[in-house]
Amino acid sequence: MDANIDDKSESRLYIGNLDLRITEAALLKMFSPYGKIISEDFLWHTRGPKRGEPRGFAFIQYSTKEEAELAKEKMHGRFACGRPLVVRLAGEKCLLETADKSTKAASEGHKMLLIGGGGAMGQTSRTAKIAAIKNKLKSLEEESTRTKKQKQRENIY
Repeated sequence: MDANIDDKSESRLYIGNLDLRITEAALLKMFSPYGKIISEDFLWHTRGPKRGEPRGFAFIQYSTKEEAELAKEKMHGRFACGRPLVVRLAGEKCLLETADKSTKAASEGHKMLLIGGGGAMGQTSRTAKIAAIKNKLKSLEEESTRTKKQKQRENIY
């Protein structure tokens, strides 16, 4: 029975960064060319001020792992309503933009996304996020300094 659960998780996709204008029907239409969709979970806010509004992510279950991989390959990063879709296997716990999982990657500003879990991985993700934010701030400060120097040079001439 565990093998069946593994098979399902290998053919189930997480689709994130969905624009709120994307409907369930539109999502199914976008993903149906890549295989037989056997289930779809479009998540909605169930309480609070956003009750009844889409949450911005969904899950799609394909009949095979190969179909899910194809959809992931073709749809990840593709723009829908002006936003790049995030598509990955639902079983993938974390993603790195590179295969380098060392702290060097985190200190260079590579993003790490943690879904679920906690413990040591949660701490690593938090550390990576902090490093990415610090690097972003540093690059913005450097850019601001360059822009100021450029404007000063322009004023001299």
